[in-house]
Amino acid sequence: MVKIADEGWRQLLKSEGDKEYFPKLWTSVMHEYASTTCFPPKEKIFRALDLCPYDKVKVVILGQDPYHDYGQANGLCFSVEKGTKLPPSLVNIFKALQYDLGVKPDSNGDLTGWAEQGVLLLNSYLSVRKGQPLSHAQYGWDRFTDRIIELLNAHDTPIVFMLWGGYAKSKARLIDDKKHLVLKAVHPSPLSFYHGFLECKHFSKANDFLAAHGLQPINWAYKS
Repeated sequence: MVKIADEGWRQLLKSEGDKEYFPKLWTSVMHEYASTTCFPPKEKIFRALDLCPYDKVKVVILGQDPYHDYGQANGLCFSVEKGTKLPPSLVNIFKALQYDLGVKPDSNGDLTGWAEQGVLLLNSYLSVRKGQPLSHAQYGWDRFTDRIIELLNAHDTPIVFMLWGGYAKSKARLIDDKKHLVLKAVHPSPLSFYHGFLECKHFSKANDFLAAHGLQPINWAYKS
């Protein structure tokens, strides 16, 4: 069964839990958690959905898989627990936010406040083994999270999708860009950051789109 606390998401995804792939996925992931160290903590696997109900989603930021060391992954893509050293990609996201909206970076990398305002911080793979990026990629998480994107594409209200990097951009095929705003950029990692991410201005573009559709813009300065 899908262990999602939010009732709306739980009902929308109930049929996924009944499909053949999901019990195999869940059994494999739970075996990993029982036999080795995995992230995020088990109770936070579906935290992105729990903090951002379906009918409240305004913006989607898509990551690939969780951070893979202690104190980092907290169930929200690119986010870390408060007090944890900021990973390079998150440092660069904050640099781009300052360039765009003048929000001064600080040491708090917990993006819970974004999620609570309607920013779905979704990884394609919802779990990972300690120290081994993409170690749970083969279990079928992407099938599950692709379904989440499809459900969001059917949302009554237009949504902003931020697709950073080649993998995230590949998900554009699931999104109707005539209805929703699809923003694409290179990944914020140090390898690609200065090839267009700094100047992408996705945060102001998202807020302009939301305001144009009568929705409350995101306060990107508020994190938690």
